[in-house]
Amino acid sequence: MTSSRVSDDVLAWLLDSDPALRWQVERDLLRAPDAVWRATRARVATEGLGAGLLARQDDTGTWAGGAYFPASFDFSGPEAQPGAGQPWTATTWSLNTLREWGLDAAVLRDRDTVALISANARWEYDDLPYWGGEVDACINGFTLANGVWLGADVQGIADWFVFHQMDEGGWNCEWVEGSTRASVRSTLNSLKGLLAHEEATGGTDAVRQAQARAEEYLLERHLIRRLTTGEPVADWVFRLAYPFRSFYDVLSATDYFRAAAELRGTPPDARVGEAVELVRAQRQPDGTWLQARRHPGRVWFEVDVDAGQPSKWLTFHAARVLAWWDDAAHGSC
Repeated sequence: MTSSRVSDDVLAWLLDSDPALRWQVERDLLRAPDAVWRATRARVATEGLGAGLLARQDDTGTWAGGAYFPASFDFSGPEAQPGAGQPWTATTWSLNTLREWGLDAAVLRDRDTVALISANARWEYDDLPYWGGEVDACINGFTLANGVWLGADVQGIADWFVFHQMDEGGWNCEWVEGSTRASVRSTLNSLKGLLAHEEATGGTDAVRQAQARAEEYLLERHLIRRLTTGEPVADWVFRLAYPFRSFYDVLSATDYFRAAAELRGTPPDARVGEAVELVRAQRQPDGTWLQARRHPGRVWFEVDVDAGQPSKWLTFHAARVLAWWDDAAHGSC
């Protein structure tokens, strides 16, 4: 069986990947039988990138000894200066990555990870308890997704989004510092966490209404434009980079709306179309997508290519978005 959305050569190139990526290619592009991709997915815990990141978990259940930042992080040192980049090694980022790579949550449950993190990790902001969330919308989106994945009690974080939603319908991580306008980046990261909560629990009426308002906030802007002027939000909207981290771009945004539509069994909203075509426009003649940049900051190890090189991760995500969009346009199931 071959994919109708990528060439045989590109598909073979994608399949020659770490299990963390390969199982997703098998499931979403190759449309392989469940037994095939599930067997590959099980290898994430024991091989390659997934095993490497699991090996960095310490005896306290955390990574790098910290919640959002490594325990060793110097908030007045060189790493904290503008342009240095967020360190990506602490607990939240490591959990995000393992979840996105498809690690079976049972692996971390067997390590008693939820309880260990609860006992040993506190937020750098006001020393707040880890699974209770923080004041930052992006951090709360990540923690909500990680919590429902691992079975932690994080309903309070889902409810937090209802009470902290801005008048425009989105969220802004800097609200506590006085910001009153929503941010596309904060809103997308919040929505990703809320979608994970919806998938795991079905959500509540209030939370689902908050999601709908936030999705409308992005859709009104066609995912890329300022509502006031119609101009692009910024140049970085068009610069694709994997890992996505907490950043906003057209691929990460369109992939969210793909995931939401597939979960709910709803057709794509037409207002996503402009962003999808911007993703399509970055496809190279050989059928790949290029890494535009690497987000600066400390990492355990690199997981994708340097800027300017064809990225398997970006190619997979982009091909999946296009397949979803084109299938819907042509009435495919």
